Amino acid sequence: MEETIKTKRLSWGRRNAPVIATAGPVSFWMIVFVLLPMIYIVFISFMSRNNYGGIEYSFTLGNYVEMLKPLYLKVIWKSLKLATLTTVVCLLLGYPLAYFIANKPSKTAAKLIMLVMIPYWTNSLVRLYSYNLLGATNGPINNTLLKLGFIEAPLDLLYSDTIVIIGLLTAMLPFSVLPLYTSIEKLDHSLLEASKDLGATPFTTFRKVTIPLTMPGIIGCVLLVFIPSLGMYYVPEALGGGKVMLIGSLIRNQFLVTKNWPFGASLAILMILMTLVMMWIYTRVAKLDDLGEVF
Repeated sequence: MEETIKTKRLSWGRRNAPVIATAGPVSFWMIVFVLLPMIYIVFISFMSRNNYGGIEYSFTLGNYVEMLKPLYLKVIWKSLKLATLTTVVCLLLGYPLAYFIANKPSKTAAKLIMLVMIPYWTNSLVRLYSYNLLGATNGPINNTLLKLGFIEAPLDLLYSDTIVIIGLLTAMLPFSVLPLYTSIEKLDHSLLEASKDLGATPFTTFRKVTIPLTMPGIIGCVLLVFIPSLGMYYVPEALGGGKVMLIGSLIRNQFLVTKNWPFGASLAILMILMTLVMMWIYTRVAKLDDLGEVF
């Protein structure tokens, strides 16, 4: 009986050895560095902060109630607004660019995609701080506008929502072009020709044929732009000068400045829930298989 059990164990080990060898390290990494920290974040979000900045292990819902204060609701709403605006602008700019690239020969398209990715060859903070120099009161933008007579006094471009949105667009635009290009490249042009032969106008063809067929790429663009824009904190920190507070900056301050880890954890859980809701909504619109092809 014991020999039979040992034989079965050896047989099971031999059959599953390749799976354990390939999936084991990844599973270990995900459990130790993703699942366990996430469980801990959820746990401390229901704890409270003591007078010395530590965690007091007593159950409370106060952290989630505190988020309902007007100050924090304003930050959450502003984060959603800027993330939505960034996503819409990236989609409006990225779709024509991706369509243009997708209709070029493969070698030319590859070179154009490389040009889109070239900004990522430099450090993102270096690119962001360059906007501070460009938007300064004595910077190139204000000097040019003053010389051309478009303005009488320098514009206050620094530390504003406008420059933060420009920074988010700079960081997120390539992420909008790539999924759109992948989806548009697979577009069946015979359907476009059939629509034209049936008397449809170019706008009607675009609205009723092109848009539905490239919807997986549009959804992929929205997911890749909206979710990072919602939680990105280094852009408002670098360009907002502490005057533009988004939910990512608020979470960072709770963990590193005010040392209120339980409240910071509750904000992080809120952002994760918003992300999951967005993913659920968008996956209801497109098929999961189609999204997999885009990503």
